[in-house]
Amino acid sequence: MNPEQASFEAMLPVVLGEARRRRVALAVVFAAIAVAALVIGLLWPRKYMASTTILAQKSSIITPLMEGAATPTANATRAGIARAVIFSRRVMDQILVTGGWMATHPSAVEQDRIIEGIRGRTTVKFSSDNLITISYYDSDPKRTYEVTREFAQLFISESLASKKRESRDAFEFISGEVEAYRAKLSNAERKLMAYRESNADARVGSLADTNAHISQLRTQIETARMDLMEKRSRAASLSSQLNGQSEISTVQTTSGIYQSQLASLQSQLDKLLLTYTNEYPDVVRTRHQIQDLRQQLAQDERRKQNARLSGTPSALDNTVQFNPLYQQLTSQLSTLRGGSAAIAARMRESESMLQAELQRSKRIASSETTTAELTRDYNVNRDVYQDLLTRREKARVSMNLDDKRQGLTFLVQNPAVMPLNPTGLRFMHFALAGAVLSLAIPFGLLLGLARFDPRIRSSAQLESLTGLNVLATVPFYATPQDRKQDQVRNSLIAGIIVGVGLIYLAMFWLKLQGLA
Repeated sequence: MNPEQASFEAMLPVVLGEARRRRVALAVVFAAIAVAALVIGLLWPRKYMASTTILAQKSSIITPLMEGAATPTANATRAGIARAVIFSRRVMDQILVTGGWMATHPSAVEQDRIIEGIRGRTTVKFSSDNLITISYYDSDPKRTYEVTREFAQLFISESLASKKRESRDAFEFISGEVEAYRAKLSNAERKLMAYRESNADARVGSLADTNAHISQLRTQIETARMDLMEKRSRAASLSSQLNGQSEISTVQTTSGIYQSQLASLQSQLDKLLLTYTNEYPDVVRTRHQIQDLRQQLAQDERRKQNARLSGTPSALDNTVQFNPLYQQLTSQLSTLRGGSAAIAARMRESESMLQAELQRSKRIASSETTTAELTRDYNVNRDVYQDLLTRREKARVSMNLDDKRQGLTFLVQNPAVMPLNPTGLRFMHFALAGAVLSLAIPFGLLLGLARFDPRIRSSAQLESLTGLNVLATVPFYATPQDRKQDQVRNSLIAGIIVGVGLIYLAMFWLKLQGLA
């Protein structure tokens, strides 16, 4: 046998002897532990738990129908703030009324303490991003059920009210922005219109028209310059030809020729004035020719008058006439000079108009910046205003959906039920623990006493300690008085055990009847 087995076998008689000698104390300890366990089980607060599950739907049948026309409230966000909604002061005040805590009219400090206790006994869990589970436990099953059910109802009602407030606030905010941008758009439109009315060069297309007119005037000036060079070249050629011809041929006088040419030009001028104005180039040229002929006629008259007064014979008489070729060359030269003068006048006028258009283009360019800025402000305000109008209509549809609860997305998936059995440690657990401990603790005390008591209780222990052999032992003989005391003790122990058993049976019967 190993030492441990020998030691246990040596201690067993000691344990049995101590059990017989201290059986009344052990019975008392047994009864005290068993009854104490029952008392603790009766006084232990019972915990009843109830839970409810709310489904936060991500979409409904109306969602695809209203897609693009309305903006639904995000349910994931609603689920994320469920704890804040449930533990809000408004909800907790209603829970105090539902749970009956306000019946005693507690003070503000007591209300806060009760609310902290309710929050500590309430659990909010999320699963699958759209399931919200609200759990609550209390010592009263009815109150547990009512508080849990009220939590679910208040959460859904608060969420719906929050959705309605959010959609209405969004609509009112966008409506305010629409009115603000409408005023900005009207102001920008008035500024742009007033600037264009006060600045003729700031009208639409002015710069393009000016550029086209400048290009046209430059083309006219270049064409007139080329025509002027051509006519001057031809006039120089005619002048050289005219130098080789004789002015006089026969018969006619100088005055007669001048008169004939003057009559012809006057007739041509009268025809031109029937069609054109005085500024027309051909009219100007004809007037120059008539003026030249009149000057020559006047010079001829003065020369003849001077010759008559001085008695000097004149070079020409009434029988003299001009050379026809000379006359033709002179007429062509006069025509070219008149045309050159008309072209020069037209070119100067075109250059003057070109300078005026260039100055106008500068004014248009300087006003273009202001016009562009005003137009840009108008376009930006118009785009934002149109976008806000669209958003306002979407917000209106969303608000109508929430008002009519067509966007309801919170459903009670698992409603709260009345808890029938408490959770956690119950009376049965304490009764079983008391029965086990009432047996284990006395036995443990006996083992400890036998192990650590220094007194010698057997011959074997004496031989082991002294190393000597024990020759004989004197047994204990009970007297009649001792036997009578043993019977009393045994009866007392039996009564204690039966009493504890009866107490256990009575308590279990009361529990089954619901009386305890």
